[in-house]
This record gives sequence, structure tokens and C-alpha cells, in this order.
Amino acid sequence: MSIFMAVKMRKMLNVLYVTTPEAYLTRDGENIVIKVEEEEKFRVPCHNLEGIVYFGHRGASHAVLGMCAEKGICFTFLNPNGHFLARVEGPVSGNVLLRKKQYRMSDDKTESAKIARLFVMAKIFNARAVLSRVIRDHPDNTDVNKVKKAMDDMSLIIFKAEKNNDLEEIRGMEGMAAHLYFSVFNELIVAQKDEFYFTERSRRPPRDNINALLSFVYTLLVHECRSALETVGLDPAVGFLHRDRPGRPSLALDLMEELRPYLADRLVLSMINRMQVTPDSFTASEGGGIYMKDGARKALLETWQKRKAEEITHPFLDEKIEVGLIPYAQALILARYMRGDIESYAPFFVK
Repeated sequence: MSIFMAVKMRKMLNVLYVTTPEAYLTRDGENIVIKVEEEEKFRVPCHNLEGIVYFGHRGASHAVLGMCAEKGICFTFLNPNGHFLARVEGPVSGNVLLRKKQYRMSDDKTESAKIARLFVMAKIFNARAVLSRVIRDHPDNTDVNKVKKAMDDMSLIIFKAEKNNDLEEIRGMEGMAAHLYFSVFNELIVAQKDEFYFTERSRRPPRDNINALLSFVYTLLVHECRSALETVGLDPAVGFLHRDRPGRPSLALDLMEELRPYLADRLVLSMINRMQVTPDSFTASEGGGIYMKDGARKALLETWQKRKAEEITHPFLDEKIEVGLIPYAQALILARYMRGDIESYAPFFVK
């Protein structure tokens, strides 16, 4: 079976996003029922789901959580602002030999550097593609020379990373490239410039509208990457670029790096520049954090799902797949590399 065919089997599966904070999930036979104030709002057969992402307070019944664990449905709890709280899943499954190989490779700094280098190079390459896109599409609304200078410096980092086998130096290069990228990120905003002004990346809490959007979409992408890795039998907690830390899905964060610019950053920029979000879409907390309102979250999730349904030609597989299957394709390519089926991991490079 080809790599593509193995990934394509997931096309009929989906993720249910529950964004109403007051929603409560119950079980009715093989169906998951969503209720608000005891009134049924929606139901879905469990066999149609691969994951549930819940933004809210009330949660789900034990029967729902038990069925999800039994059926292999990943249930992720986030607070209404998109901050990760917990994850419920059933017994660990997958290829034990593959996971043992993953653990050995992660403990070997040389092997880790080989894979981490590819994640970082792809991330920088794809970030450059985002910058190149704004120069091509909006040369009159951006500082072209400033963006080109950042792109040139990022190209130099890619060249240096390609020849580097030191894991700590590779991490340093990733940090330098991220600094260059975000130093010109504000140039990518071509509409609503006064309301959406980016100065630096802030996370916990996000300090402006753009960071609020980025943090939210990155949370969604981590969920996708983690599910993809578990699907192919890899342990999402044991990474190569990101090292082990209790509660951190290090390998999911590794895989996410190369996909951030294409799947997350472009979506955020598109929503701002097309005015799908406005300053009224956000609210400030007492602690100074900026978060999306419920309506904005729903609009973003709808855009996210539509984006995932689009098709592209995968640069390595050279076949058409849905955008939402990219994390699954990359996870399977990574697993095949660890098994020795292919000579090297093939990162996702945007054409």
C-alpha cells in the first residue's frame, strides 16, 4: 500500500469542535448529543469522528468520555480562549517496535539533529514562502526591501543549518529565523493596519489581536499533529527538536514547526486582510490578555475547516490530498523513515 493510500483512509473521519462554553455532551446509544441548558442542539454518530475539541466549562458525561476512549476518539479540553487544559484518550496502541526505535533515536543527539535539522529547514523555507507571497501580491502595501532583507538572512540560515549536526546550534538557528520572520510579520498586514499591529510574539497571555489569533490556530494545529502521530503509532510526547518535558507533546510540536507558516500563519493573515475578523472580534482580560469572542472563534473554525477541505498536490507524494491530511501524510512519512523504509524524512516544502 502506498503512503498516500494509507493516509487517504482517514478522509471520512472528522473533528468535532464544540465552541459554546455552556454546552454539555451526553451519550445516546452510539451518538454524541450536544445540549445547552438541557435542550438538544446537535447530535453526531461516534463512528463519524476521530476527535473532539471542546471549548468550554461544563464538559462531558462519563459515558461520553468512556465511549471516546473505547472508540479511539481523542477528546481535548480547552478553555474558552483556546488554552489547552487536558486530553482524554484510551489505551495506548500502535507498533511497539516503532516506538522503541523512536525512543532510541530521541536519546541519540546525532540522530535527533538529523531530523530536527529537516524540521527547521522546512519551517524557514515555508516562512520565506509566506513573505514572498506578500511581496508578489501586495508590493504597494508593504516595505519590500525590508521583507527581502529578512528573506535573504533566512536563506543564509537554511544554508548553514543544512551543514550543521549540532542539535543546540540548530535550535539556535530556528530561534534566529523565527526572530527575523516575526520582525517583518507586520508587513504582511495589508488591511486594518491600525487595529492589527504586530510587534512581537506573545503567548501566555497573547497581548494583541494578532497574537490571540496565532495562539488559537497553533492550538488547533498541535491537536491535528498529535492525532496524526498517534495514528501511525508514534509517541507524540517524545521529540527531537523539542526535548522531553512532562505534559508537553514534543514530537507534535516538532511536526508542527514546518506546517505553521502554511497552515496557520497564512490563515490568520487571510482572515485579517479579508476583514473576516475586526477589532470588535476581541476582548481584553483583567490581566491584559487579548482573546477572541465566541463569534470570532466560530468564524475562525469555519474558515479552518474549509481550508482543510481544499486540495493540493503533495510535494513529496506528488498526489492530490486534502490540506487537512498534510499532518497525517507527514507523520506517516516520518514513521516510514524510522522503520527504515525510506532513506530520509521528507519535510513538507511549499511549492
